[in-house]
Amino acid sequence: MQFLKRKSKPQTDAEYIAAFQASGDLNVLGELYERNMEMVFAICYKYLRDEEESKDATMEIFEQLISDLKKHQVNNFKSWLHSVARNYCLMQLRTRKVEVGGLEISDEDFVENEPFMHLTDDEIDLEEDLLKLENCIGKLEHEQKSCVELFYLQEKCYKDIAETTGFDLNKVKSYIQNGKRNLKICMEKNQ
Repeated sequence: MQFLKRKSKPQTDAEYIAAFQASGDLNVLGELYERNMEMVFAICYKYLRDEEESKDATMEIFEQLISDLKKHQVNNFKSWLHSVARNYCLMQLRTRKVEVGGLEISDEDFVENEPFMHLTDDEIDLEEDLLKLENCIGKLEHEQKSCVELFYLQEKCYKDIAETTGFDLNKVKSYIQNGKRNLKICMEKNQ
């Protein structure tokens, strides 16, 4: 009697990643992603605030994983995937165009072309990072804090921020730029 060896189905995220990297089987990656899809959608919806756009982003992030998981060694998949989704959404927000006075203006016209935060595969605890970010936002000068929160969290355009705060439009741009830089410095110090 001949016994056939069956390959056991991956159980942990690490096993799924190893199986995908070894075989390139999209079904394996699909099973892993399906276990985390609700989290990815929730992140996308938090940033994009549009259900259809968030659904599209969730699928595009899956497509991005196909190549990313072949290039990166991932130790904590859930945390890494959270970072990938957040970065993806922030880049989508940065490329949105805003119409001001009949002119189409992109956020890229006013801020540097680096992602908002530089996240690595070694992020261990998402909660720690969110607490650090919240702490760093609290340390910003009042003007920077107000402008950064209105721009990134409430997705207001420069003109709306200027009207809400009473700051000059050029000051709003400066506060956002400097606030972003100060957040980056604060986050790097607290790593």
